[in-house]
Amino acid sequence: MPTLILVRHGRSTANTAKVLAGWTPGVALDELGAAQAAALPERLAGLPLAAAVTSPLQRCRETLAPLLAARPGLPLHTDDRIGECHYGDWTGRKLAELADEPLWTTVQRHPSAAEFPGPEGESVRAMQARAVDAVRDWNARIEAAHGADAVYAMCSHGDIIKSLVADALGLHLDQFQRVSVEPCSVTAIRYTPLRPFVLRLGDTGNFRGLVPEEGGAAGNDGDAAVGGAAGAA
Repeated sequence: MPTLILVRHGRSTANTAKVLAGWTPGVALDELGAAQAAALPERLAGLPLAAAVTSPLQRCRETLAPLLAARPGLPLHTDDRIGECHYGDWTGRKLAELADEPLWTTVQRHPSAAEFPGPEGESVRAMQARAVDAVRDWNARIEAAHGADAVYAMCSHGDIIKSLVADALGLHLDQFQRVSVEPCSVTAIRYTPLRPFVLRLGDTGNFRGLVPEEGGAAGNDGDAAVGGAAGAA
């Protein structure tokens, strides 16, 4: 079965503003995010990528653009199932403000029970299920077209990637907040008929992101960054 290279999009304007972007249109990479994307082709230079799959959101498409330019002819596919979580009424709000909501504690401690408010809100369980289904489908398609040893890239979002890592490690969804993936980090999962192997997790090659952020992820020390960490400045 194929090896999946999961790339989180580069740092976005919403990351720097500490806003939960969700599916808000027009959220682009910031200056650092564009530089991270520009460095991606060299970071992945040794990998014989068979294809790339992307979330439909602008920040993911912008992240893959330099890689596609460096590899003319690399097939690109778009899949809504790996698009960002539908945060409903939380979309567009400041993370520090959301940390005061009662639901925040559920998202942090018992995310398998969390459902985001409003008619467009999605449960964390549904988010993981669609993402896992997408990866299983793409594994089968890539293997059928390119063989069991194929490697392909998928550009998605922090919570999506964290949920896929939890699935690969056999972790309950309530543990997925223990995983952290920075902007433009690379996570590699090799799938086999018996089990997946997590080969890389949140690799950026930049250790500045290991310095603790003052005040914690959203003002509460020990909380995970909903939507994904903003990374080092």
